[in-house]
Amino acid sequence: MSKITPFKAVRPAPDKVGLVSCRNYEDYSPAELAAWLNFNPYSFLHVINPAYVNAQKITLDKRFKGVAHKYQDFKNENVLISEEKPVFFLYEIQTKNRTFTGIVAGTSIDDYKNNVIKKHEDTLQYRVELFKDYLHQTGFNTEPVLITYPDNTTINNWISEKKKSQPIYNYSTTNKEKHQLWKIETEEEIEWLQNQFEKISELYIADGHHRSASAELLYDEYKQSEHNNLNYFMSFLIAESNVKIYEYNRIIRDLNGYSSEEFLEKLSENFIIKDKEQELWKPQSKFEFGMYLKGNFYALFYKQDGNSNNHKSILENLDAQILYGKVLKPLLAIEDLRNDERIEYIPGKQSILTLKELVDEGEFEVGFMLFPSDISEIKALADNNLIMPPKSTYIEPKFRSGLMVYEL
Repeated sequence: MSKITPFKAVRPAPDKVGLVSCRNYEDYSPAELAAWLNFNPYSFLHVINPAYVNAQKITLDKRFKGVAHKYQDFKNENVLISEEKPVFFLYEIQTKNRTFTGIVAGTSIDDYKNNVIKKHEDTLQYRVELFKDYLHQTGFNTEPVLITYPDNTTINNWISEKKKSQPIYNYSTTNKEKHQLWKIETEEEIEWLQNQFEKISELYIADGHHRSASAELLYDEYKQSEHNNLNYFMSFLIAESNVKIYEYNRIIRDLNGYSSEEFLEKLSENFIIKDKEQELWKPQSKFEFGMYLKGNFYALFYKQDGNSNNHKSILENLDAQILYGKVLKPLLAIEDLRNDERIEYIPGKQSILTLKELVDEGEFEVGFMLFPSDISEIKALADNNLIMPPKSTYIEPKFRSGLMVYEL
């Protein structure tokens, strides 16, 4: 059974929400970041990236304290307001092509520890420690963990009815998304929703493994404190059919000493190769890979050796693992997918022309395109305590920073 809890959110004043909320600051180019900070005094970027001009010159400790101080300024100026009592929220994002709707709630650290909330990605300890320190020193988090639950007709029907009521936020952003937020505040609604999730035996983290691991670490260090909010971390709970999973494509700086002809010959040992020339070809199904090399696109079809793949583990049959095990590691000598500077990643939602342009410019020698995983693969890996290779999935929706704050 899954446990969710309402929380006393801090959120933008209704007349300023469109100005306050922003994308994750890492998504902004330096020029964009400077423009938003210079021309929008209400942007939450001022909170999460204080003293941005001198950001490389100050210690992390000073930066975290700057975040805490700027956050308090936003509260003192009533740019951010606090809920009077713990509540849930229903949140909807409408993009050009999709609509995402889910519930914002606190999820249980105990559920995370006991594998009721399941993981499929590995974490880097230094990043977990860093974000734990950030949480401790700033006292808040504004990036919920994206968690999926099995499709549920009862919850879906309730969401449809709730959306007929007046939202507390209804605004659009400069990237042409529409955002709506409803408050779930009556005792009857809160209790009903908690009861529905108690019937759900397992939840799955889609995005936010480092955030949840940091919340666990913070809880372990300070669980004797008076901060009951440490028992939970903020999550955006969404039906598993409502997430959109993209691949991460790979670009490599060199061929590890091979000529392009030698590299193609090596690839032919494990793949059937078809030259697509100038056709912008992308994989159409599992066990297919796209490649861009020396101005040409190639289709790579993995040789599956009859029915042998039926006897392989879920991880061994994962496309990202196949590319790593058959190409990146043995041929290109890339062992550390996180830290090797010879490899970079492009989210699959970006056009493959981006990959083509980066290779054509000469900094990269070859690009690989994958077919996206689906939710069943992610769940199967999590159920078997298996870990995906780094940068295997790019998952939407992405939550707006500053839209909701969970105080510790």
